Amino acid sequence: MKGKLDHLAIIMDGNGRWAQRQGLERTAGHKAGAKAAIKAAECASRHGIRFLTLFCFSTENWKRPRKEVSFLMGLFSSEFRANINKIRDKGFRILHLGRRDGLPEAVLSTIDDAVGATAGNTGLTIQLAINYGGEDEIRRATEKAVGNGEKILSYDVISKYLDNPEVPPPDFIVRSGGEKRLSGFLLLQSSYAEIGFYDKLWPDWDENMIESIISDFNERDRRFGGLS
Repeated sequence: MKGKLDHLAIIMDGNGRWAQRQGLERTAGHKAGAKAAIKAAECASRHGIRFLTLFCFSTENWKRPRKEVSFLMGLFSSEFRANINKIRDKGFRILHLGRRDGLPEAVLSTIDDAVGATAGNTGLTIQLAINYGGEDEIRRATEKAVGNGEKILSYDVISKYLDNPEVPPPDFIVRSGGEKRLSGFLLLQSSYAEIGFYDKLWPDWDENMIESIISDFNERDRRFGGLS
């Protein structure tokens, strides 16, 4: 069965390697990656994709060198501030996906400002997974469900307590940079997602790459456990 690509989720990998191959510091790769994310969002919107989830920073990424983590936190804040008007005017809606605990106050403040400023928009919804882990999200959702008196922790019940339960599961999860693993991304939601792994490093992704991915998805036969 052919289906429409409604929710695209991307594991944005390869910023550091992209920078190193060009003799630059890893931070330059993260800056280039931020620009690629904006291109991806604009292209996704043009092609009628309604939801875009970007894996920006995992709960495991705190293990990286302190200097790099500090730079990333500053980059999140500065990118939100620099692009919020553009994002709002394009009709995009921003949602945060992930644990708030541990994020610097400056990052939380800019995330909250972006979420608030775009809350009324009805265009592309962009979930930014910052301080996110699939196991952590399931654990937090389960704790919420139990705390709310739920007796049977089924898929449907736990799904109601995820960070953004109104967002449908991804249709296509893709990863840049050649690695072939999900790294804990959207573990509960990915049950029947199509998966794609691409060698091109994230900063090199552009409109043509997103269009190629859409074409790839359109060739997939989605059976959801049944027959074509």
